[in-house]
Amino acid sequence: CIVFIFLQVFLELKIPDYMSEITVLVTTEGNAMSDVLRAGGKMLLCALGSLVSSVIVAVGIARIASNFGATLRLKLFNRVLSFFNEEMGHFSNASLITRSTNDVMQVQNALVMGFQAMVKAPITAIWAILKIYDKSAQWTLTTAGAVVILLLIVAVMMVVVLPRFRKMQRLTDDLNRVTRENLTGIRVVRAYNAEDYQEAKFEEANDALTKNHLFALRAISTMMPSIQLVMNGLSLAIYWLGAVLIDQAAGMEKLTLFSDMVVFSSYAMQVVMSFMMLAVLFVILPRASVSAGRILEVLGTRPKLFDGEKIQGTEAGTVEFRDVCFRYPDAEEDALERISFRAEAGQTLAIIGATGSGKTSVVNLMARLYDVREGQVLVDGVDVREYELQALQNKLAYVTQKAVLFGGTVASNVLYGDSGKAPPTPKEVEDALKTAQAWDFVSQKKDGVDSFVAPGGTNLSGGQKQRLSIARAIARKPEIFIFDDSFSALDYRTDRLLRDALKQECAGSTRIIVAQRIGTIRDADQIVVMDEGKVAGIGTHRELMKTCEVYRQIAYSQLSKEELD
Repeated sequence: CIVFIFLQVFLELKIPDYMSEITVLVTTEGNAMSDVLRAGGKMLLCALGSLVSSVIVAVGIARIASNFGATLRLKLFNRVLSFFNEEMGHFSNASLITRSTNDVMQVQNALVMGFQAMVKAPITAIWAILKIYDKSAQWTLTTAGAVVILLLIVAVMMVVVLPRFRKMQRLTDDLNRVTRENLTGIRVVRAYNAEDYQEAKFEEANDALTKNHLFALRAISTMMPSIQLVMNGLSLAIYWLGAVLIDQAAGMEKLTLFSDMVVFSSYAMQVVMSFMMLAVLFVILPRASVSAGRILEVLGTRPKLFDGEKIQGTEAGTVEFRDVCFRYPDAEEDALERISFRAEAGQTLAIIGATGSGKTSVVNLMARLYDVREGQVLVDGVDVREYELQALQNKLAYVTQKAVLFGGTVASNVLYGDSGKAPPTPKEVEDALKTAQAWDFVSQKKDGVDSFVAPGGTNLSGGQKQRLSIARAIARKPEIFIFDDSFSALDYRTDRLLRDALKQECAGSTRIIVAQRIGTIRDADQIVVMDEGKVAGIGTHRELMKTCEVYRQIAYSQLSKEELD
């Protein structure tokens, strides 16, 4: 592309030379029409060659920009996939979507529209100036003055417009956030007749973006007329000075000055056009530079959790916390203080406590979504920080409180992910669905395990989504199950059947169950009671009913004394 831009500039700057030749031919006697036509033909060939070069450059740049945009989106996507909870906390979902789409498009458009300006404009300007600088001091000074005025116009525009472009991307984030929030919560919006409220919220974000955009575009719209005025003024000044100089000259010098004026005017317009191209570039670049900065902010964010080297532990299926203290990023106080407990292989360990007591923080540390501030979290007898992340994750099956399903089929959701083992067979998928108490509703569907699942599982009930996410965990055949309040969407009967099936079918795996219902955890081998980030008690249900006041309060708030007995 750069080679063809050089060729394009060379051909364009040859045209004034042929114009000068034609001017001389038609203003002097004794020249044949064939000489004029020959010079005109060369001029036409230069114009056609410049056109072909321009088309080749346009096609090449379009391909380069498209591939660059695709590569950039892939890098952004992979970088976001490498983020843990702490890194995700620095960016909103709406902002990451904007950066991966709108911001990449701004940079891609700048590459398409700006490449020729960045390369062609300086080459044209320098080459044209070299051709005319010795023609006339008056004309040269006039052209230099026009260039200075153009640079001042561009500088003022940069100062006025650049802050607005920075603000524009932030306002686009806000608009995407409101739109995403509305689409996600559309059922709640309708249930509470909040359409007017959401519309006003969207209108506020939309108006802010529109007003900011209008200000920037209005400011930019004054630039082109200003540049056009400078161009016309320069043409007028060149011809006016030319008229004065020709009037003062004598004999053949008049003809030479007239020819030089025609050539100088053409080259001067090339110089000014180059600066016009640079002005267009300065219109594109501010927003693209803001977008590039936002993209680099994501690409430059490095995960704070690093791989260890171990892939196997010294024990199989054990989980242990040793004096663990943990604080969320930017928090002033610890979320967990001196947490210690141990779950043996094959045991069911339950964690219970009031909302905000630190239950989810505990399981986040097991899955190493965060790192501890003090103490150790050991899986299979090895500190989780010493594991390769993939090896650690292959030992675990984490079922989140909010069921997450992906667009596809029932089977693709159960088979989702890579556990480091051979993929489950169709029989193992069916067995996992049966253990998770999901086979009843799956088998009733027309296509069975090949039934369609909408993105987010929106075509399934809350309980059905939760059971499919549990089936996905079972199909991994992990050493350790982590259920983060995953039974809350199930009725009591399904809850009981599911726990019995897990105990029977997954007896060799350790089960960590976070719950708020006493009925879900009362049969656990060991129960850890959390209260304000601390362990309030550890033991079986009967032991805790005798020794732990916090556990007794939770129990009596849910079941009567007779039911507990």
